[in-house]
Amino acid sequence: MRLRDEVILVSGGAGGLGRAVVDRLLEEGAKVCVLDRSAQRLAELDATHGGQVAGVEGDVRRLQDHERAVAACLARFGKLDCAIGNAGIWDFNTQLLELQADRIDAAFDEVFQVNVKGYLLLAKASMRSLVASRGSLIFTISNAGFYPDGGGPLYTASKHAVVGLTRQLAFELAPYVRVNGVAPGGIATDLRGPDALGMGQRSIAGIDLPGTAPERVPVGMLPDARDYAAAYVFFASRSDNVPATGSILNYDGGFGIRGLRQTVGGRELPERIARLDPQGGNG
Repeated sequence: MRLRDEVILVSGGAGGLGRAVVDRLLEEGAKVCVLDRSAQRLAELDATHGGQVAGVEGDVRRLQDHERAVAACLARFGKLDCAIGNAGIWDFNTQLLELQADRIDAAFDEVFQVNVKGYLLLAKASMRSLVASRGSLIFTISNAGFYPDGGGPLYTASKHAVVGLTRQLAFELAPYVRVNGVAPGGIATDLRGPDALGMGQRSIAGIDLPGTAPERVPVGMLPDARDYAAAYVFFASRSDNVPATGSILNYDGGFGIRGLRQTVGGRELPERIARLDPQGGNG
């Protein structure tokens, strides 16, 4: 077990990819704290793993909630070796044309507060403990951190921002804390959208990603959340990746090697504008 007695904090760890990561960390011998907004899922996690997990209900947009999670790790397990920023929301590929003008401010703030600020606050709250343990930070990015069309402009911009955050914090915290990222591809989980766009109850699981994967994903199938979890074990380990900081693993099924059959995404833009705004009144 590569993570025996390591103490790891995971935000958004009670469901979806985060839950798969937590399960795998525990299999590798780690003790785990989870910060999540769902009391129900935290209870399910506790029922499954009992004393191996400390759950903290909270909102990743609040520094105080991250501080409570770090304090829970220290109180329960005595230290903190690794913090994983994983909580996120997706914009369901909402393109600029479909973004309603009166919702842009709120949607932008919500996506960036969860997907970017949440990671920054995790780093802020855990920094002293990670310096003391010479530990590591790991951020969940996305194929959208590198390529277009993995989301709309809000999600794609937020994930590009996390790439920059990873590299900047790797610089600032060296040589005491290693900071790395994992960029998964599509996953059929319960990932939700922003409330500001009316998508808070909409789940990516409602999209038939597995059915389209053979044509869209070079590995020929859609990996599930468990398939991605090993990457987090690799970066959390103190022995497997000693040289790695500021590194991001594109762990996405091969999106970067797809052929270039479609080169532009706006071929029907005039017709779409006409359908959405037949009077021509909104830029």
